[in-house]
Amino acid sequence: MAIVAEVACVMTVSERTAGALLSEACELTASLPLTLAALQAGSISWQHARAMVDETTTLDPAGAQALEAHFLDPDAGNPARSCPAGELVPSRFRHKARTWRERHHPDSIEKRHARSAKDRRLEYAPDRDGMAWLSAYLPADAAAGIWNRATAAARALQGPTEPRTLTQLRADTAATWLLGAGGESASGLSTAHPTAENSTIGGVGTGGVPSPAAQVLITVPVFSLLGLTDEPAVLDGYGPIPATMAARLVADGADSFHRVLTDPRTGAPLEIGRTSYRIPKAMRQWLRLRDGKCPFPGCNNHSLDNEADHLLAWNDGGTTGINNLGQPCPKHHRLKHTTRWGPTPASKNEPPGWISPSGRHYHSEQQSWEPTPWPDDIHNLDAGETASVRSHG
Repeated sequence: MAIVAEVACVMTVSERTAGALLSEACELTASLPLTLAALQAGSISWQHARAMVDETTTLDPAGAQALEAHFLDPDAGNPARSCPAGELVPSRFRHKARTWRERHHPDSIEKRHARSAKDRRLEYAPDRDGMAWLSAYLPADAAAGIWNRATAAARALQGPTEPRTLTQLRADTAATWLLGAGGESASGLSTAHPTAENSTIGGVGTGGVPSPAAQVLITVPVFSLLGLTDEPAVLDGYGPIPATMAARLVADGADSFHRVLTDPRTGAPLEIGRTSYRIPKAMRQWLRLRDGKCPFPGCNNHSLDNEADHLLAWNDGGTTGINNLGQPCPKHHRLKHTTRWGPTPASKNEPPGWISPSGRHYHSEQQSWEPTPWPDDIHNLDAGETASVRSHG
């Protein structure tokens, strides 16, 4: 207490902030030698180091060492692919570290989710200029479903006569849904939805709200779906979720989810040459699986909001194949066509990188896929038969 108090006085910060800083420093010096060395060498920032401390907090020493080795030791058994940790913006590094933690945590994600779900809550915080924050701590499937549906509704309202931005439309739509379907939001701005119906997303009822088509993309290891393992599924735009949550989404969404069983050895068609400019649905699905989000460094726009794009333009001889496709978000799509920024070639498993007008090359993130663990009682199957269930609606 005495040390914390003095550090707080010297740095002119609160004792809570000083205590957190000292705690992080102790973790770095005592438990995370690779992270400390990378910080001292300047290959990662303090924000990267803090993310590593946060994501290893509930891991045992062996788990913490494995996590930092995965990202910071190139000689590790299963090193992170593509960008070094220091080349990821801190928020993206935190997302990747959290994803690894969820997969390798000694406690089952099912058990941890059951405990955390008890803490779900709605919070309200007044702010300046007559505004306030309203936030909800919810199971990931419910939160993602609400976000995706609000985004779809907001996009449906955009047009040449609509002055509001997508962000404003999303907020007005959500306010209208919560306050009632009368058409007026708390700000007095009409969302002008043409229809309304009762529906359910992820087990959370949204009675009386408009129901535009919202997309949800889930990748579920087939053994988890069959109940043979407890390996997490992946919810697009979020990360690992309990397999039981994914199975419920697939089962409950029979009318709105399209389910595809994908074998990595064959998969979707990957190349159709120059026979067609139009990108088939199966190839778009593969592209989303490969990239997961906009491939521009640091961009968080996840795959369902993006459009497929030819890296080498069709008019310049580009083919309609997975090696010549990317899926930039609208902002970075414009960047490609209106500036001297340009993409680098892609591959079947790697998204395109980017080259800036100054000639600097920036790698894109890659999906952190890992081999599916086989159940102990299965010995007579070929590991090459591993499959995943890919669902979207």
